[in-house]
Parts: sequence; structure tokens; C-alpha cells
Amino acid sequence: MLPRRFGVWLFLGLAAIVAAAALLAPRTDLPVSYHHFADTRTWLGVPNFGDVASNLLFLVAGAWGLFFLASDLSQTRFVDRREKWPYVFVFIGLIWTAFGSSYYHLAPDNQRLVWDRLPMIFVFMPFVAALIAERVNVRIGLWALPILTAIGVASVLQWHESVLHGVADIRFYAAVQAFAGLAVLAALFLPPRYTRNSDLAWIAAFYVVAKIFELADRQIYSWGYLVSGHTLKHLAAGAAGLWILRMLQKRRALPQPLLQSNTISN
Repeated sequence: MLPRRFGVWLFLGLAAIVAAAALLAPRTDLPVSYHHFADTRTWLGVPNFGDVASNLLFLVAGAWGLFFLASDLSQTRFVDRREKWPYVFVFIGLIWTAFGSSYYHLAPDNQRLVWDRLPMIFVFMPFVAALIAERVNVRIGLWALPILTAIGVASVLQWHESVLHGVADIRFYAAVQAFAGLAVLAALFLPPRYTRNSDLAWIAAFYVVAKIFELADRQIYSWGYLVSGHTLKHLAAGAAGLWILRMLQKRRALPQPLLQSNTISN
């Protein structure tokens, strides 16, 4: 484990590396076929039913998460009650994702894609802020929460503006996604404040699996035409949200002597 005091530099260094990679990469946009998903079947009057209905898991994870945070039980899962706030945004983001992604998949295009991506920012970046609060410093994590979220929102709006001006460039948004995923893995190298440290690896794994399903949308659908890769992507990503909730429900603060030896002043 790296010393907790190096945590800020770890996240800043990671952000710098990802930003540099994005700037050095050639300008790129989504492939022309991006909005042409494999499963376009209509059921119960809902077009693209599989990709729309599979967003229900985000709604379940978000609503259940907010209910848990509002319960008395959650009070014993946070050493500092302020650590709860990033997770409030995570679960609100999951609920928003359910509606935003459904809206997009009813009639996929670039205009609607904005409302698919903005909610995901409110999941990714607050979760990174939660990790900073728990593994580095609570005040720094809360300070980073609006800054990280604003950077994420800016990446979506920048992509949208670039599309409108005919110079589509998705590098900024891709960098934000990459940073969020790598930040979860980087947190594993910092001393935890709570048990269930391995849950972060599971959350990262669900995200990786979701990306694989997304890339294999048509191949998976061709295996019997039952379910598409993109539908499975939603289910895997929703499962990551549920795993965050599971982590909060099951974790316990580490024994006080061990906690104090690894903690800097809040």
C-alpha cells in the first residue's frame, strides 16, 4: 500500500497522464455506425425494447441506494457522515442514467446521446470523489466533488459543441471515462478506511465487462438473436451500481488503531 499522504499526487498524476494521452491522440469521433444497434425489435409498443428496458437496473440500483443512505443503517457505514454526500450523487446519477439512456435508445442520435452521457458523469466523477474522501482526506474529496463533476459535464458539452461545428472530437470525454476507471483501480493501492476493499476490483471488472459487451453488440446478438451485447452492457453496468450499494451495506470501519496509523488529519 502507498502512504495515504501520497494519494493526492497519485490521482493528480493519473489525471495528468490521461490528459496528456488525450491531447497527443489524433482528433476522433464516434464511428458512423455507432447509433445502429443490433437489437431493434419493438415490444409492447416500445422501439428498441431490449436496450430501453435494460435501463431498469440503473433505476433499481439508484433508488435502492438512496433509500439505504436515508436509513438509520447507513449511519454506521461512514466514519465521517460527510463521506455520504458523493454517494448521494452517485445514486442520483444512476436514476438519471435510467431515464437518460432510455430516452436515447428510443430513437438513437447525437442530440439524444448527450442525455445518455451527462447522467453517467454524475456516477463516475462523484464515485472518484468518494474514493478520495475515504482514502486520502474527506475535505479534499468533498472539494473535488464539484470540480470533477464540472470537468465531466464540460467533456460532454465540448463533444456536443464539436459535433454541431462539424469538427467532432470525443477525446475529452473518452479521457474522463478512462480517468474514472483507472482511478478506481488506483484506489486499491491506497490504505482503505473500511473493509470490503476487494469490492472495488469487482466494480472495475463489471465496468470492463460492460465495455466488452458494448463492443460485441452484434456478435452477441447473432448467437441466437435473444439478447444483444448492448443490452447486456446495461445490465453489467447496472450490476456495478448494485455492487457499490452492496459494498456500502456490508462494509465496516477498520479497527481504530489500524485506521489511525493510516489516516491524515481531516
